[in-house]
Amino acid sequence: MLPGMAGEVRVAIVGAGNLGTALAGSLLGAGYVVEAVIACSRGTSLRKAQSLARQVRGRALTDASVGLAALRADLIWFCVPDAEIARAASVLAGKLEWKGKIALHSSGALGSDELAVLRRRGAHIASVHPLMTFVRGSRPSLTGVPFALEGDRAAVRVARRVVEDLGGHSYAIRKKDKAAYHAWGTFASPLLTSLLATAEQVAALAGVNRREAKRRMIPILQQTLANYAALDAAGAFSGPIVRGDVETVKRHLRVLRKVPAALEVYMALACSALRYLPVKKKAEL
Repeated sequence: MLPGMAGEVRVAIVGAGNLGTALAGSLLGAGYVVEAVIACSRGTSLRKAQSLARQVRGRALTDASVGLAALRADLIWFCVPDAEIARAASVLAGKLEWKGKIALHSSGALGSDELAVLRRRGAHIASVHPLMTFVRGSRPSLTGVPFALEGDRAAVRVARRVVEDLGGHSYAIRKKDKAAYHAWGTFASPLLTSLLATAEQVAALAGVNRREAKRRMIPILQQTLANYAALDAAGAFSGPIVRGDVETVKRHLRVLRKVPAALEVYMALACSALRYLPVKKKAEL
């Protein structure tokens, strides 16, 4: 039982994308009732909602039909793109009785005020963002995942309990820090993926195709992450830059001229290493 909520907790998920799909499954596994999956439009959005609703034994609704569906959810969780949160909240604002309900969204960059229209109707609102990547074809566990929480005291209190039930860890974030927080998360996953895509292009210079490059890189990537986890960034840093091997770095720069985009990435990351990591012969590099 959650604070302020009696009996079993019923949840409605707004949006059936990658995050909504993973969250709905995790909530069901944690003992929550996923009463409904709400699509913000028909077509592909509704078909995804119908598929997800079948998986979690709930109903698929459109934002146009919610008011007629006697939705009894205690907690409504918006899992739509950032630009759609306020619009989705406005569409649903007049279709439900919001007094005492908990409304959450999971944008990493935006604050809870995106749901302000629901607060004015009596809901308690918060932003609840998991620092995790969600892509098609993968449903990561939320066990051990950190969630950044910000919003009304009552909603944050409920969100903490939900995160605990999901096996995650919650911590408070200031509204003004969310843009920087989200940029940090972007470095940790999407831009890391971009770096790996760039690495595949460099592998091609060495005569290694993309599929084989991926297979060969996995062991060193896994060890690098293990080293980072155990030894921090400074202890995990290796290679010619940390050794101050100027001639090898020169060779890298010469060959990377054949892939200008990769050369730019190399230069940016090398300059970052000179600024933040221990290296020898810093001035020469």
